Order: sequence, then structure tokens, then C-alpha cells
Amino acid sequence: MPIPMTKPPSPAEKAALASIVSKYANGHGVAIPLLADIQREFGYLPPWAVDEAARRLDVPAAELFGVATFYSMFRLKPLGRHVIRLCRGTACHVQGSLRIAEELQRRLGVAEGDTTEDGLFTLQFVACLGCCSLAPVMMVDSDVHGRLTPDKAVKVLNGYREGGS
Repeated sequence: MPIPMTKPPSPAEKAALASIVSKYANGHGVAIPLLADIQREFGYLPPWAVDEAARRLDVPAAELFGVATFYSMFRLKPLGRHVIRLCRGTACHVQGSLRIAEELQRRLGVAEGDTTEDGLFTLQFVACLGCCSLAPVMMVDSDVHGRLTPDKAVKVLNGYREGGS
């Protein structure tokens, strides 16, 4: 997966990163907490920030990127304004969530885990949302939408696209 190009960091972003990295100077085994702090600050792991942290700590950037790509909690791309979590658990699968997934990917023009070009939506598939009685179900941000069909799911997203929910 290619790492997306991003805008150059602002002086404030550089200062924020320097403050984070300074907490980990001379430390060993700091990759996970360091990356977690960077992601908390920026909302994802900007490639420039990972490269700069590696340089300041004198560790190979490949080591930090290796950790970042191994653990699913880390993101190398920013999330969209709205995060769609489509349940792919057993109850939802049996009720047709695969068809919904395919339709959302087609309509949004993204693969699972990606963000639309306009930055409005990020599509994620999750193992279970705990709403089996509403299967198939998806969450958009913190809103639960259940008993979906592919058409109903698209209508839900159109509501968010138009500024509502």
C-alpha cells in the first residue's frame, strides 16, 4: 500500500512532534507508545512525522513503519469526516452484509479501510457491533443504522452527504 503524500508540516506541527519525541529520547522499546502519541496528536501517522521521529531517535524509519503497519490500531492515512463501520459478523453476514459492503464500496469508490477522495467517508469493516437483533447493521460515527439493505445503506450515506444524519 503506497503511503499518501501529504502537505508539508507547519511550524506548529513540527513543534508538537518535537515535544512528543522528547519524551522518548534514550528509550528502548518505545515504538508503540511513541506512535500512539503521534497518532493522538495528528489523528493518524503522517509519514513526515514518523520519518522525523525516527531521525531524532536514531532508529530506522522502517522499524517504526513496520510497527505502524503491523498493528491495526495505527493509521497511515487520515480518517474521513464520517467513519462508516459495517458489521461483518455472523448475524449480519447471514442477513446480507456482504451485498451492502459491495454496494458501499461501489458507490463510494473505495476499498475497505480507505477514505473517499473528498474526505467525507472512511469505510471500515468490523467483526461485530453488538447489535445482532438489528442485522445487518452499520454505524456512521456513533449513529447505529439497522435492518439495512444495500439501497437503505446508500440512503443513509446520502443523508450524511447532505449534511444530516
